[in-house]
Amino acid sequence: QVQLVESGGGLVQAGGSLRLSCAASGRAFSTYNVAWFRQAPRKEREFVAHIKSSGGTTYYSASVKGRFTLSRDNAKNTVYLQMDSLKPEDAGVYYCAARLSPIVGVSPQLYAYWGQGTQVTVSS
Repeated sequence: QVQLVESGGGLVQAGGSLRLSCAASGRAFSTYNVAWFRQAPRKEREFVAHIKSSGGTTYYSASVKGRFTLSRDNAKNTVYLQMDSLKPEDAGVYYCAARLSPIVGVSPQLYAYWGQGTQVTVSS
């Protein structure tokens, strides 16, 4: 099993940047593939980005591609989501999730392990 804790959320002006972290504890984090999701009030949880266990392959939703960058440091058991050029529509609670399958999964139901989330607010 793996436990996940997100951090780095906050309030930022549109056009600004934030870096979210997903710190993991538990066994063999380097074998887990990690995704970020976000959920705005009264909306479904949506896929944001995915990084494979080795960190060599990333995948982004169309809405964030070119603005968000996902990376991981397996020595520190941490995944980072760098968010640049933030827009008001990027606001929400951001969650990291993990699973062993390397296939990019965009549905939340595919992930067994979740963090508690971190709030991102973007002012216009």
